[in-house]
Amino acid sequence: MRRALLAASLLVTLATHGVAQDLGPRPVFPDRDPERVELGWLLFYDPILSGNTSVSCATCHHPDFGTSDGMSLALGDGGLGLGPDRRIDPENTPEQRIPRNASGLWNLGATEFTRFFHDGRLELDPAAPNGIRTPLGADMTTGFDSPLAAQAMFPVLSPDEMAGHYSENEISQAVRQGLLATPGGAWDKIAARVADIPEYRARFDAALPGADISFAAIANVIADFIAFEWRADDALFDRAMAGAASLPPKAAQGKDLFYGKAGCADCHSGWLQTDHAFHAIALPQFGPGKAARFENHARDDGRLRVTGDPADAFAFRTPSLRNVTLTAPYGHNGAYATLEAMIRHHLDPVAALHAYDLTQAVLPALPGVEDTRILDDPSEIDAIAAANDLIPQALSDTEIAALVAFLETLEDDTQRLGIPGAVPSALPVVGR
Repeated sequence: MRRALLAASLLVTLATHGVAQDLGPRPVFPDRDPERVELGWLLFYDPILSGNTSVSCATCHHPDFGTSDGMSLALGDGGLGLGPDRRIDPENTPEQRIPRNASGLWNLGATEFTRFFHDGRLELDPAAPNGIRTPLGADMTTGFDSPLAAQAMFPVLSPDEMAGHYSENEISQAVRQGLLATPGGAWDKIAARVADIPEYRARFDAALPGADISFAAIANVIADFIAFEWRADDALFDRAMAGAASLPPKAAQGKDLFYGKAGCADCHSGWLQTDHAFHAIALPQFGPGKAARFENHARDDGRLRVTGDPADAFAFRTPSLRNVTLTAPYGHNGAYATLEAMIRHHLDPVAALHAYDLTQAVLPALPGVEDTRILDDPSEIDAIAAANDLIPQALSDTEIAALVAFLETLEDDTQRLGIPGAVPSALPVVGR
């Protein structure tokens, strides 16, 4: 009955407390085949996909940390432990931190999600190979069912995320040589590893009869699992909008602010609280930034690196706010450890940028790595400030607390399969 109530209308008007807000069409979640979902579940938690067989997708996207990892900038390959307690492996020290915060995975199975990564560098594009524009361009292999599937597999090509570093393993060697989606390249080598495990061979035969165990096939079932496992559209907010529940008074006040005076819904719109667009909000930058091998800077230009349009400088994709209270730290690089701090940044981004100090981030120690090149450069700070899109506004402490209370009503952290007790490779399961 609850699902029926929520799906009864395509257009729902939020009108309690005198605030009217058209939320638009409800998200569409295509059904997923259970056998494919279960296969993707095992692969998501299996370190067999990483170069050194030491990390899995779940290392940086773990349900214990809201499908993220609780850190501002993660340590992938070369790290030990889980979440904010993760530390460097003295036997395999990482070269650098991962440049951006690990995004949550909630509701990515909804058809409205067609852009991925903080800068949207992977997105649906009918003119691109396989209908998906990716960083590989014309070299992108085909066979991916969706952008969600395609994006799920790029971390295995990153030395600091999952591949490992040159000469450590056959995957990292292929990556360093530029052999990615080519025949015999990194993706084929990972697929061959999976195909060599009898249980995976049997499961693929059952889920995808007659299909080869290709890298695209692996990506497709992992995407099916993500879409199934982390669908989150039955929060208190949803029930209240269907008339099946009421928001607590403080949360109701926060909702009025969100859709009214505070202007949050200007960008965090729709049922999943995102316009899927890109905005510059003067977030402070630290860590390695995003630079090509021939570049020597620690800046992250955001969407500009994708489009080449100066108007997109320092703009990043608007995140969905579903389960946002579970996915700290916040921002494209996890600049703020608390939701309240992130809200306060929005009130006066330029002032917050100039006042920022790195203690507000959650960063495991990485000796010998310089994190503050951008923070210490006034010209870089001025450039970030100049790109800011937000107009300063004032909210009281009480109003900020009300906004947080409203965001808590977006929580729906239901897990369906949970963490497997074991995986077919017999490698250790992250979080077990």
